Amino acid sequence: MTRKRLTGMGVALVTPFTEAGEVDYVALDRLVQSQLDEGTDFLCVLGTTAETPTLTTEEKRNVRKCVIDKVAGRLPILLGVGGNCTQSLINELLSEDFTGVDAILSVTPFYNKPSQEGLYRHYRALAAATQLPIYMYNVPGRTGVNLLPDTVVRLATECPNIVGVKEASGSLAQIKEIIDRTPEGFDVLSGDDGLVFDIIKLGGVGAVTVFGNAYPGAFAQMTHLAMEGKLDEAARLNEAFGEVCSLLFADGNPAGVKVLMSHQGKMGNNLRLPLAPARKDVDEAMLVAMKKLDVYLAAK
Repeated sequence: MTRKRLTGMGVALVTPFTEAGEVDYVALDRLVQSQLDEGTDFLCVLGTTAETPTLTTEEKRNVRKCVIDKVAGRLPILLGVGGNCTQSLINELLSEDFTGVDAILSVTPFYNKPSQEGLYRHYRALAAATQLPIYMYNVPGRTGVNLLPDTVVRLATECPNIVGVKEASGSLAQIKEIIDRTPEGFDVLSGDDGLVFDIIKLGGVGAVTVFGNAYPGAFAQMTHLAMEGKLDEAARLNEAFGEVCSLLFADGNPAGVKVLMSHQGKMGNNLRLPLAPARKDVDEAMLVAMKKLDVYLAAK
């Protein structure tokens, strides 16, 4: 199959819920339409931001189908297929229908805390189970294990369908080493909204962002400006996002973006346990920061 490279701004879609706790497919449809309308380059479906661990197998299939049907091939789809049991993931890759999916995003196994050799063997096994391109996802703050540059380079060199990494280690030195040492065509995407600008300056090719759920047009513009080398313009936008961006993660993800989008009128502020809505003070601060950002963007 012809690989669609994932560059620019990808959005890690949230899963809207009704007050009764059901998946809100009407709000999901509106959310995807806004991404189509406002310059998003690709969509990440069923990632961590989607509260995927709280979804049933049937709900995950329905969410995937809803997004793929709505997109209808107009944007590439990066699908989250992650877990801490390698064989279960292999079974999923071999048995599920991935029609309409352009690439797989697979987080490092969490809680088990495998060694670098374990991580290497894990991703090598996944790569052998599918012809789809695989993007690894390194987020040690959530998983408890850091996918180190030597292991990334080894996998990028030995497995042709391991084509990139979503990097959220928070270490610009580590990310630069990966960019410098991996083969041409291996894509490094930012997985940290606050570091998108910096990672693109280092040679990253884009981002998978939470912020883009709420402000797809503005965040896409910042990302594209940075990629075009228009760094002063990109830096000004990036600075304007700062207050909202920090509040997104004050009470965890996606609590911050859901309270923001509820203030925007895009969906209800509903999460599934064990996640809970943002605290009142974060909610109030988000509303103030959102209004300030809206004024800035309107004046541009």
